[in-house]
Amino acid sequence: MREIKKEAIIETVKKLFLEANISLPTDIQKALDAAYQSEDNPNAQEMLSLIIENYKLAVEKQVPICQDTGMAVVFVEWGSEVCLIGTSLEEAINEGVRQAYTEGYFRKSVVSDPLRRKNTGDNTPAVIHTKIVAGDKVKITVAPKGFGSENMGALKMFNPTVPVNEIEDFIVSVVSKASANPCPPIVVGVGIGGTMEKAALLAKEALLRDIAKEHPDPFWAEKEKAFLQAINLTGVGAQGVGGRITALACHIEVYPTHIAGLPVAVNLNCHASRHQEAYL
Repeated sequence: MREIKKEAIIETVKKLFLEANISLPTDIQKALDAAYQSEDNPNAQEMLSLIIENYKLAVEKQVPICQDTGMAVVFVEWGSEVCLIGTSLEEAINEGVRQAYTEGYFRKSVVSDPLRRKNTGDNTPAVIHTKIVAGDKVKITVAPKGFGSENMGALKMFNPTVPVNEIEDFIVSVVSKASANPCPPIVVGVGIGGTMEKAALLAKEALLRDIAKEHPDPFWAEKEKAFLQAINLTGVGAQGVGGRITALACHIEVYPTHIAGLPVAVNLNCHASRHQEAYL
């Protein structure tokens, strides 16, 4: 049994959130650069040039990419042959979040109660998703989630006999209704299957995939391409000013489901599709 001390978890989570809020992942940078090159709407091209300038300045000046440094979302794949020493996993992750948001001078956006709205003051607690996997390694992925994009997500419980075009229409309608609110060009995560909550989790996990990687199943890879094409035909464009590029990618994750159901969830990320990962 391999032992990991709480300090390793705290320091890793802290480092990842400091990086994620300041430095845009390379795959997203490349996608934005490509969008700028392929966009023919002058207003949208100007918006994309400002977005690109912003992510470069964030690194240069070591300041957040966006003023909304998000609610801390953490995905953990914990090896079954690993033992955490000194505290619980939840406490260690929250301490890492607390230190990152304090030392990074990031905006604290979390309230302790959804109706009484008192700010916790340190951006905790995080939303933590944990999987127990084989082996003696731990993978931690952080995804600061701003609510300009999070508020635009949606879920629908379809009849299992529904044709695929109705699912496509639902996804496109979510993007169209969102318009400029999630700061396009966006990344669209789609979760299909499981139960209501599983579909929502799949949609969020879909946002973590390298933007250039398509679904490994050719059937779903084709659906990703078709849905992305339909989304970009909406003409919402960068920051809602119109143009060819409304979304940089549409990623789908699927899971087996009940014979009587077909849950579909859509989760959006803004152009600053922030995430970082590390292995321990």
